[in-house]
Amino acid sequence: MARTLITGGLVITAADELHADVLIDGGRVVALATPDSHGWTADRVIDATGKYVIPGGVDGHTHMEMPFGGTYASDTFETGTRAAAWGGTTTIIDFAIQSKEHTLAEGLDAWHAKADGVCAIDYGFHMIMSDVNESSLREMDALVASGVTSFKLFTAYPGVFFSDDGQILRAMQRAASNGGLVMTHAENGLAIDVLVEQALARGERDPRHHGEVRKALLEAEATHRVIRLSQVAGAPLYVVHVSAREAVAELARARGEGLPVFGETCPQYLFLSTDNLAEPGFEGAKYVCSTPLRPKEHQEVLWRGLRTDDLQVVSTDHCPFCFKGQKEKGLGDFSKIPNGMPGVENRMDLLHQAVVDGRIGRRRWIEIACAAPARMFGLYPKKGTIAPGSDADIVVYDPRAQQTISAATHHMNVDYSAYEGKRVTGRVETVLSRGTVVIEDRAYVGRPGHGTYVPRGLCQYAN
Repeated sequence: MARTLITGGLVITAADELHADVLIDGGRVVALATPDSHGWTADRVIDATGKYVIPGGVDGHTHMEMPFGGTYASDTFETGTRAAAWGGTTTIIDFAIQSKEHTLAEGLDAWHAKADGVCAIDYGFHMIMSDVNESSLREMDALVASGVTSFKLFTAYPGVFFSDDGQILRAMQRAASNGGLVMTHAENGLAIDVLVEQALARGERDPRHHGEVRKALLEAEATHRVIRLSQVAGAPLYVVHVSAREAVAELARARGEGLPVFGETCPQYLFLSTDNLAEPGFEGAKYVCSTPLRPKEHQEVLWRGLRTDDLQVVSTDHCPFCFKGQKEKGLGDFSKIPNGMPGVENRMDLLHQAVVDGRIGRRRWIEIACAAPARMFGLYPKKGTIAPGSDADIVVYDPRAQQTISAATHHMNVDYSAYEGKRVTGRVETVLSRGTVVIEDRAYVGRPGHGTYVPRGLCQYAN
């Protein structure tokens, strides 16, 4: 493999900012040095003068080709990972799903079959447990040993993914013994179903009612409950897609007690709100996801949580459904709108805009988008940083370029953008995945199958 030298840029990691050249050989970073201190030669030189040189993003929460509500997420592993690369993300962790009355291994094999040989960037898997029983609990040990070290359970979606408190406790107890990390979708699904039924009976059928029935208090209640279950089990806990200030308060309280409890939020909760769900006609369906968008006043609490480290990670929960033909399944009944939004291509740029706006600093940008998810899910320092020995997953980023986010120019396989018309400052210029250039001067030069499966270690914040 050719030696590559990235020269003249400002290298930004979660820990440091320094003007340094980066030498890459054999798909890995081999050295960093100030430009005037080395005489390195390389087969390829990338001039990053005036640009940032940052680790490739790690998106710890995506759903490519996910079945939901009688349809499938519109991005395949091929289209979705290509779009991720366009947005400066070089590793995704997707969710393999155990079907009811099937084993965890069967679910994992099915997702390997979807992803094998088609991904543009590297990928790993979490495991959704839909059927917690003695057999699947025993299987958790084997999955952890093989590099699938995190397990998602739902307090939502009765009849589909829902697990009761006893099942969640048993999974947490098993994770406490094998080092795995339990992730939870924390909403009180049983109570939400009652509110959905009552809303529909009153004739409240528009998309905005999706947010009104999935109340913030029911997110907070479930967050509190899974925190206490994890405390009983003696296991670490990661709460996905936190959207409500009341849920942030539960996480902050638990972390103040010294508990190994972690939280993730997503760009949609930081930049969008119930105003979008209430857009005229059926337009609000574009923004239906769960947990739902909240009133704007929740946004500042989420930003504060990211600054104070009560929230550690920003992932996308990328689960796109086209407006035409998919979201439209819920015309006249908000409860039938497929839950999910696109975003894997937009996360790094949106978070850089937060740097420009003064909400977070540059190193915190890299922390929440690259380093923290890599540490959380056992990939650091292979992923998430630029250091000798790390995979050469590197983005040359132009911090001054202006762009307008639009479905007309994005690369996700979905017919709308959740951020249509939003002006942002900053843009990916060049992307390397394990030393191979996949985006060059705003053109895709990668290939399906370059991305490889990455087994993961244990959560580095809890073990």
